Amino acid sequence: RIYRITGIDTKYYSIFSSLNNIVLIKITMTKSPNLESLFPSEADIPVEFNLTETIEQREYLVNGEMRQWHGKTQDVWSPVYVKTANGLEQKRIGSYPITDATDGMEVLYAAVKAYDNGRGEWPAMSVAQRIECVEKFTQKMIQKRAEVVKLLMWEIGKSLGDSEKEFDRTVQYIYDTIGALKDIDRNSSTFIIEEGIIGQVRRSPLGVVLCMGPFNYPLNETFTTLIPALIMGNTILFKPPKHGTLLHYPLLEAFRSSFPAGVINTVYGRGNSVIPSMMESGKIDVLTLIGSSKVADKLKKMHPKVNRLRAILGLDAKNAAIVTASADLELAVKECMLGSLSFNGQRCTALKMMWVHRSLVDSFNTRMSEEIAKLKLGMMWDKGVNITPLPEPNKPAYLKELIEDAKLHGAKVMNEGGGDSSKSLVYPALLYPVNSKMKVWHEEQFGPVVPVVAFDDIQEPIDYLIESSHGQQVSIFGRDVNQISELMDVAVNQVSRVNINAQCQRGPDGFPFTGRKDSAEGTLSVTAALRSFSIRTVVATKETAENKAIIN
Repeated sequence: RIYRITGIDTKYYSIFSSLNNIVLIKITMTKSPNLESLFPSEADIPVEFNLTETIEQREYLVNGEMRQWHGKTQDVWSPVYVKTANGLEQKRIGSYPITDATDGMEVLYAAVKAYDNGRGEWPAMSVAQRIECVEKFTQKMIQKRAEVVKLLMWEIGKSLGDSEKEFDRTVQYIYDTIGALKDIDRNSSTFIIEEGIIGQVRRSPLGVVLCMGPFNYPLNETFTTLIPALIMGNTILFKPPKHGTLLHYPLLEAFRSSFPAGVINTVYGRGNSVIPSMMESGKIDVLTLIGSSKVADKLKKMHPKVNRLRAILGLDAKNAAIVTASADLELAVKECMLGSLSFNGQRCTALKMMWVHRSLVDSFNTRMSEEIAKLKLGMMWDKGVNITPLPEPNKPAYLKELIEDAKLHGAKVMNEGGGDSSKSLVYPALLYPVNSKMKVWHEEQFGPVVPVVAFDDIQEPIDYLIESSHGQQVSIFGRDVNQISELMDVAVNQVSRVNINAQCQRGPDGFPFTGRKDSAEGTLSVTAALRSFSIRTVVATKETAENKAIIN
């Protein structure tokens, strides 16, 4: 007799019997876990990671003072839901001010006053003095590590390990920036003599910088623009991301006590309410935004003197992986897993479209499904967790829409349970075959959805790169040197980084980080960012005895 055995909670089932007519049966279950059961009760949350009380921010930094706020506030809800007697309830972790356009203009004019056309205390400081202030801030920032890491976990659902890594990497970025500025300053101290002209090339600040960071790396990505802009002598208007606002609150006092009044000021509230009047004033000299290209386009058009506005932007990306026929399948699967699903796929550098040669696609899908089944879903503090709650409230519904649209146009979910969701948790979905009729072909999913396309001719993924409106990075997998060279020669003119047998990524921070087409404007890396937030100026004179004496 053969019995069919089903179940949910147990992965493996076996029957042992001494009876001759019953045989041993082993059924492997690949069903996704019960997602709702992964949310904790309040008692299940480890004490060292729990927020003992909500954080009700009633201050903002403007003109060197912590201004008290008595107006409207915005509640902050964690992506974590907690089991209660009434079912799952979203955990509220605090609130922050909602300033309006009038408040925003006050903050803007504090920054304008502090810059004072380049004659303010901060832009007029020596490089050594500015470095000293940034070092002072960094030491105070390090003292707030535990608070910031905990808020990273609770606000955006980032795992403990990734939250700690983000904080530590940010601190290292600051020190690397200081080192790079020292090198630039040394080079600027020399004089050049050419054709009878004595010249010195130095770097000067640009003015008032509006800095807006992303929710997925609200500390690191924000500081990779804020710190170089600051240390080069600019004054800052800092608007934290919608998801990831409270985690900056512990650092406000460090900013206040480390820099002159008005050098760094914070703006809160809804971007469409406070930002337009600032841009329309023409007082913003630099716009730095990591986010949507549509938002960036709107903001730039608001400025009355677009040619005077410098933009440093990190925008949308739809990075592709191209797995050629000669690829090492296991290596490709490993890197594609990391590239597409690290931090739930919520990275601009994530792999968001897998092009796999038809001779490998079945094996690729099988192995990817097996590896997805090994991923651990859970809360941020769970050891070894891979997939955590998504901070954007509408994201699960959007991902479901992408999946259903793909199925409508011929795709299948290749892994058991793919696309299942409960509240803010979404089980990763492997989609195949994907085609150009589907939304997921064109739209950046920014979540745990992995689209796979089979190709026969290498020209197919090449055409995809050429036709795409995005141009950040690509990953090429293969062992055929000639084919890799062919792909690379095409790709370097379509994207800004080509990764060979490796996932797409930002680091190391010394490498240029930028993009083509609608993916970026300006370059961010340690040294390039310092150049992006400054401009070269030349002091020159004719080589005469009198002028030499003046220069000396």
